[in-house]
Amino acid sequence: MSLQISTRQFNDVTILDLRGSLLGTEGERLRVVSKSFVDIDPGKLLFNLTELRQIDSSGICVVVQAHLSLKKRGGNLKLITPQGQARDTLMVLHLLDIIPTFENEAQALASFAPKN
Repeated sequence: MSLQISTRQFNDVTILDLRGSLLGTEGERLRVVSKSFVDIDPGKLLFNLTELRQIDSSGICVVVQAHLSLKKRGGNLKLITPQGQARDTLMVLHLLDIIPTFENEAQALASFAPKN
């Protein structure tokens, strides 16, 4: 199954829902989409990976690039935990320890709220 990307907004958080497999040239598609959001508003970006089944090195590079680009500009990338092989791959590379990761969307969105 190829990668399906849908976008939605929740307050000031842009959510990218990723479904399928993030393999090969699909990584370039995600890079273009995520870069457009980073360039327009380097603020709050959430990758919903709950329906992402596979990810390879090109997909990992895109996730890391988005994280670093946002961080450098004062923004944040956060993840909702993937399943299956995608989760295993991100865990082996310790990306789930480096990039803030949450089990569900409610937790992820709440984490963007300012701390009082």
